[in-house]
Parts: sequence; structure tokens; C-alpha cells
Amino acid sequence: MPVGMIYARRLAVLAASATLTVTGLLATAPAAQAAMPTPVSAATARTYLAALTVKAEGSTTGYSRDLFPHWITQSGTCNTRETVLKRDGVNVVTDSSCAAISGSWYSEYDGATWTAASDLDIDHMVPLAEAWRSGANSWTTAQRQAFANDLTRPQLIAVTDNVNQAKGDQDPATWLPSVTAYRCTYVRAWVHVKYYYNLSVDSAEKSALQSVLNGC
Repeated sequence: MPVGMIYARRLAVLAASATLTVTGLLATAPAAQAAMPTPVSAATARTYLAALTVKAEGSTTGYSRDLFPHWITQSGTCNTRETVLKRDGVNVVTDSSCAAISGSWYSEYDGATWTAASDLDIDHMVPLAEAWRSGANSWTTAQRQAFANDLTRPQLIAVTDNVNQAKGDQDPATWLPSVTAYRCTYVRAWVHVKYYYNLSVDSAEKSALQSVLNGC
């Protein structure tokens, strides 16, 4: 057999082998991490931010989490918390009451991975108290319930519980995720939610949002 033909056949074998290897890697790759709804682009977020009312935050007088009925039933026995846990996790198994009994969750805020649902909180991207101070104090209970259980906008996300508790009701002027690569997504989501619900921003909050968005 001519040398050229032998060489061509060897190349074909190597190419086939490489294809099999790549295919194998793709087939065994872990499932992609699920996530909250994708927020608007940075460009759109900048447009939205420019349209938001800038005013000093109101007080928390009269505020109570009970005024934002949350973790309502979404489907069957599944409430909002369990629905988000199932959405944001990988290989999540639930029992007859829809409680997550196994699975894996990656917390975007701090980069930690958890295998127990009890280690996770469902964060309200725009905290309930922050919303109250930004205009939700004048909403009806039905409006506050819709906000607190919104699965359509990027308002709910499963994250490490103590990280969520450290965030509390702070806005981006005083708190941002420690994973810097996620900050762009975070502020895009924040602006998306505030714009949709026609909530105001204070000047320090707007400045912090602009700063992050300018780097997106």
C-alpha cells in the first residue's frame, strides 16, 4: 500500500478516536445547573435603571413579612420554596409532600455546593423589607403576595442560608455576592425586578448599580 494511503488511513483512525473521546466527555458531563429566570441584558438594565424613580428610602414602619404572604402553593403539594429548590438543583428528589430529600445545589452568591436542602434559603433578590421601603408599602396584599412568590421574574434563587441571612434586607450599595463573576447577573436581576414592579431606588443604590453595570 502506498505510504500516502497508509498515512491517510492513520489520520482517519485518529480523527474517529478523537470524535469518540469528545462524544464520551459530552455524554458523561454533569447536568447543567438550573437557575432563576434570565434577567434582562446589561444594556437593557442600564435603560431600566435610568427610568427608575430616585428617592430616599421610606421607613420600615408598619412592615412585617406577614404582609407579603410567601411560599404559597404553586402546584399540588409544592409551595414556592420547594418549587425553586427543584428548579435550581440537580437531580433533586422530592417526597410525597414535595420536600426535597436529596439533590445538589450550587449557590451562585458564594460558590458553595450543598447536598442538603436545609442548607439553603430561597433569597428574594429584592428583599421584602427593601421593597416595602421602595414603594410596596402602598401595595395590596395580593400585589405583595405576587412579588414574594414571583417565579417569572429573576426574583427568587436558592443560595447558602447564612449568606442570605448576611444579606438581609440590604441593597447593592452595601451588599453584593462574594463571587464577583456573578455580580453582573445579580444587578441585572435587581434592576429587572425593581423596574417591573415600579419600585424606587435611592441615590447610593443607583450609583452602586451603575458601577457594576458599567463593567458588564
